[in-house]
Amino acid sequence: MMTRRELLRTGAWMFAGGAVGMVLRDASAAERASAATHPPLAPPGGAAYTPVVTLNGWTLPWRMDNGVKEFHLVAEPVQREFAPGMVVNCWGYNGTTPGPTIEAVEGDRIRILVTNGLPEHTTIHWHGIFLPNGMDGVGGLTQPHIRPGETYVYEFTLRQNGTFMYHPHADEMVQMALGMYGMFIVHPRRPETVRVHRDYCFILHNFAVHPGTGTPDPSVMTDFNMWTFNSRVFPGIDPLVARTGERMRIRIANLSMHEHPIHIHGTAFEVSGTDAGWIPPSARYKETSMLVPVGNIRVGEFVADAPGDWALHCHKTHHTMNAMGHEVANMLGVPHDDIARRIRRHIPGYMAMGETGMAEHAAHTAVGHMPLPDNTLPMMMGEGPFGPIEMGGMFTIVKIRNHQRPGDYTDPGWYRHPEGTVARRLQGEAPRPVGRPREPGHTGDR
Repeated sequence: MMTRRELLRTGAWMFAGGAVGMVLRDASAAERASAATHPPLAPPGGAAYTPVVTLNGWTLPWRMDNGVKEFHLVAEPVQREFAPGMVVNCWGYNGTTPGPTIEAVEGDRIRILVTNGLPEHTTIHWHGIFLPNGMDGVGGLTQPHIRPGETYVYEFTLRQNGTFMYHPHADEMVQMALGMYGMFIVHPRRPETVRVHRDYCFILHNFAVHPGTGTPDPSVMTDFNMWTFNSRVFPGIDPLVARTGERMRIRIANLSMHEHPIHIHGTAFEVSGTDAGWIPPSARYKETSMLVPVGNIRVGEFVADAPGDWALHCHKTHHTMNAMGHEVANMLGVPHDDIARRIRRHIPGYMAMGETGMAEHAAHTAVGHMPLPDNTLPMMMGEGPFGPIEMGGMFTIVKIRNHQRPGDYTDPGWYRHPEGTVARRLQGEAPRPVGRPREPGHTGDR
């Protein structure tokens, strides 16, 4: 009997009619992990490639039908755990948001069946892919809307390779706000000249989930409070794992309402691609914060040559927080302990916030000292080997290890630093800082 992994490798995924939707919706986490870690595939012509690993996600199986690769997507309401302690009512595909990643090879003839299990009509647009106009998925313009219960067929030949997306072009304000999107990866038919050992992808998005609620508010335009990698927030986002010396590729799509400078610690991205294709090697450039504009894709590559636990995050500080409140009074430097004591007589556990910063408040809410509304995360979360990490939202960790086995994506745990390589507390009195102004208006020592 063929194993699930063998089915995924060969594409011999047998299904009939709508039965595939039930099969995929019921896929277990272990099965999806298997789909994310299956070995390199060999498309026709013998050109092997490294399959993409979708952060906190999975790859959509397919079957061959008379030389055509056939996929099936089911648009439907789903529930997504953003992080432990918060489950959100979303819309997505095949039981998840984002939907499963579609992987194919340049030159493939593909057929995608799209079944609408939503309470309203929908379509799917294949963002960045060159195809016949009638397959572009813009409701009312290039096709009729897909009504609830209907299944439409998209079929075209992949004329390019690169990193793309899929998302609705129908009632976009609601459907994309609720999490309807996915990645579409087209591998080159010819082997790449520089081998990539690990290939990751994820989508940036924002949600407005008001404290104490569980359904995103699609009427919010800019003041979002949940910032996600693949509809997850830290510490619910998986790490990106690599073996020292491997070349990593990270494909990042942005379907949020804001641009995001994605910053990596310990190395620099070589910006190698967009949703319009690959950048010629002579035109590539390096930066530690790779800006991903709205509705765009950026691909960054680097050699994982520095072992450790390296942060990967959006460099807009409010995008690495959860459940933020807007229009809160600025209380920095304002004593209000007496008011807080009086409020605690009526609301046990209440904690004033802002007099000396947010760290103490965030730590107390994270460990349960201050109650939060149901289904609401603290602003800052995560516990590291040295204490609270104090992050949320668009934040995760790149874990590079000397002894990580090739093809092993399991979390290796916290990095064990060699002796003498961790910042330490100075014992005794600190010396006088050099260069500090001695009087108002003085610009430094001369």
